[in-house]
Amino acid sequence: MKTLALALMISVALGAGWDCRGASAQDRTGAPSGADIAAGKALAEHQCKACHGMDGKGVAPGIPNLAGQRDRYLATALAEYRQGQRIHAAVRIMAEELNEAGERNVAAYYASLPPAAPAGHGEIFSPFEHGRDLARACTQCHGEHGDSAIPGTPILSGQQPDYFVAATREYLGGARETSPMHSLIRDLNAVDLESLALYFASQTPVDHHAPPRGDPAAGQSLTVVCSGCHGLRGVGTDSATPNLAGQDPQYLVDALKAYQAGRKHPKMQRAVAALVKSDADAENIAAFYATQPGVAVIQGQTLIQDIADKCNRCHSSRADNPSLVVPNIRGQDTDYLSMALRAYREDRRESAAMHKMTLPYGNAIVEGIASYYASQPPR
Repeated sequence: MKTLALALMISVALGAGWDCRGASAQDRTGAPSGADIAAGKALAEHQCKACHGMDGKGVAPGIPNLAGQRDRYLATALAEYRQGQRIHAAVRIMAEELNEAGERNVAAYYASLPPAAPAGHGEIFSPFEHGRDLARACTQCHGEHGDSAIPGTPILSGQQPDYFVAATREYLGGARETSPMHSLIRDLNAVDLESLALYFASQTPVDHHAPPRGDPAAGQSLTVVCSGCHGLRGVGTDSATPNLAGQDPQYLVDALKAYQAGRKHPKMQRAVAALVKSDADAENIAAFYATQPGVAVIQGQTLIQDIADKCNRCHSSRADNPSLVVPNIRGQDTDYLSMALRAYREDRRESAAMHKMTLPYGNAIVEGIASYYASQPPR
């Protein structure tokens, strides 16, 4: 599962269903060459008004705002609907009724309108803050910021986010032993779980002394095989593979024994069978990892702004380049932005570049990005 996968690794040119393909230069402030705004208004009255209004503002959540949008982007989008590169049954039929001149005209009309007011009203969804609020219910067992002091209870701070989500679902699905947390998390949705994961991944684990049992030095020699997935000292780079550095030693011992007893994970079952020949081996491995310094794997506090800064390389007035077909996304409808980003991520919109850019992002990050741009005043 790679939906969250270290969001800061990708330089994103996010948009509501848009990519950066070339197009002929047009005048952003006026009509494209040969366009007739009056004719475009007539077409909008006949075909577009029911959803986009004559003022270019979507009449319901999930419908994009067209007012003040770049004309070359609108014309290109209509052509893509007509050619089947974008999927929307009603829009495709309408686009098929337009020739290239009609596409230019209606694009010029909506581009000539003043941009709609921000749809987000300044409300930005922060996965980190949402996760922090949810994490208050976890402190009794997992400690403040996820640093548990109860033997056998996992430390959540600095944990990889995809692994956190997957492990939580395994508990809920019965693949792992039932725990007291069931009653607290069974009603959480995907955005909730991902937000919790991002919050805990943003915390730095506290340093721990050597546990009462086990020899860290002896454990280090046994963990060479483990380093390929879990990192040399228990901090890896794969968001779906758990970090072990700074983890509670009793929890690690219990996990090793669970794999010995048949917990479903063929690779781990084989590795544990080869490495752990006695209780002392398990305790030594756990002691080594428990004494290694953990790290925060994500900077969730600034995550959405950091991603937006990268998006702005294409989606800002400073990046207004006639050779790029990219939209204005500031002040756009939140639900539409979310739907478009998910469509690219899931390869339901045709753009290899946008699919690659959005693939690492779970719904919590998508919601954060969408709400950020929806709250911004158009330029």
